[in-house]
Amino acid sequence: MAQIAKPIKPKSKPVLSHSVSFTDGATDGACPQEFEVFKGTLGPNVIDVGKLYAKTGYFTYDPGFMATASCKSKITYVDGEKGILLYRGYPIDELAQHSDFVEVCYLLLNGELPNRKQKKKFDYDVTMHTMVHEQLTFLFRGFRRDAHPMAMMVGVVGAMSAFYHDALDITDPHHRMISSFRLIAKIPTIGAMAYKFSIGQPFVYPRNDLNYAENFLHMMFAVPCEEYRVNPVLAHALDLIFILHADHEQNASTSTVRLAGSSGANPYACIAAGIASLWGPAHGGANEAVINMLSEIGTVKRIPEFIARAKDKDDPFRLMGFGHRVYKYHDPRARVLRKTCHEVLDDLGVKNEPLLKIAMELERIALDDEYFVRRRLYPNVDFYSGIILRAIGIPPHLFTVIFAVARTVGWVAQWNEMIEDPTQKIGRPRQLYTGYGPRPYVPLDQRGKHDGGTRQ
Repeated sequence: MAQIAKPIKPKSKPVLSHSVSFTDGATDGACPQEFEVFKGTLGPNVIDVGKLYAKTGYFTYDPGFMATASCKSKITYVDGEKGILLYRGYPIDELAQHSDFVEVCYLLLNGELPNRKQKKKFDYDVTMHTMVHEQLTFLFRGFRRDAHPMAMMVGVVGAMSAFYHDALDITDPHHRMISSFRLIAKIPTIGAMAYKFSIGQPFVYPRNDLNYAENFLHMMFAVPCEEYRVNPVLAHALDLIFILHADHEQNASTSTVRLAGSSGANPYACIAAGIASLWGPAHGGANEAVINMLSEIGTVKRIPEFIARAKDKDDPFRLMGFGHRVYKYHDPRARVLRKTCHEVLDDLGVKNEPLLKIAMELERIALDDEYFVRRRLYPNVDFYSGIILRAIGIPPHLFTVIFAVARTVGWVAQWNEMIEDPTQKIGRPRQLYTGYGPRPYVPLDQRGKHDGGTRQ
């Protein structure tokens, strides 16, 4: 089995930049307290508030952790203002142009791109782990046929620890390596099985002569009664989608994986937790929401009506797939996927399909309309990936499964990095308590008619 290169051990602390003072203005004569400020390779400096409570008696209050660095990491860097996404320092557009998904997996896990020998060995080891334990396939029989595929993914991935318990010692680098290979290789197989089970077709086993994206398409769409040939244009497009979604810094699902992992939980439980977080419509369901929006619009003739609604600040309607919470400029992933989207549509000859015609007209408007350009509401990666997946034939309720397949390597890399970080601690966020103060217990027979059942 190929070895995952041993990463450079992180320093116990980031590089010290300077310090800042904190004074409690409500207390006369309070002495200012010094807090160290650390500087990363890129991005804003961070204030080390680890001793804030000990020094001042205060916690910070930051809902959603929008201004809090929960960890230090060498894996992925995002600059939303400038539209930059780097994997281990490499721009996403260069990786998309020159690399393939399995090579990107190696990069995220090891920190460096492989040489030819390393890549060949890594490709082989991923391929040799794509089959799942045969007993695991019986788990699907316990689900309803109409169960959401993400529900199956959460359950089956979490159950992997019951089938692969021979390598669950997270303190053992070799065990972590084996678990990493198993997760990256088997998640596509499990995702395809979830789809096949939902439509009543037999499972299709992985094939060792196909690459990662080709193999997934084959497991999704092949049937035993006839030969299925993978379209290379579609396989390339799916490979790009996998690359572009492989990691995205400390988003909700990645933070969930790290938080679960901080307790010492096994890797399969941690990745299942990440899948559960990704399932949320505010996170992994955006490209599915794009297709739902296109269905709601229904026809190109109704586009002006919905554009007007999108511009009306009093109307709750929003155009899905435009703009981005992080990227305030162009989404760098969208720039890559836009060209591929048109290549897929040209190859399949489906530009006259109603939803895709609506999508292309919306794209034209968003790129030309002053309202969208001035507000930087450009089509994002979810817009184009939703269109591509729809054109390939993947149903919308499976879009988040595709996202999970791509993101697993990022979760695994982040989990490995956390385990190897000597400064990591079990996650234990604080809170601003706003409930009742201490109050005495009232026996049941002494409570009035309206004393119980209230909520603050």
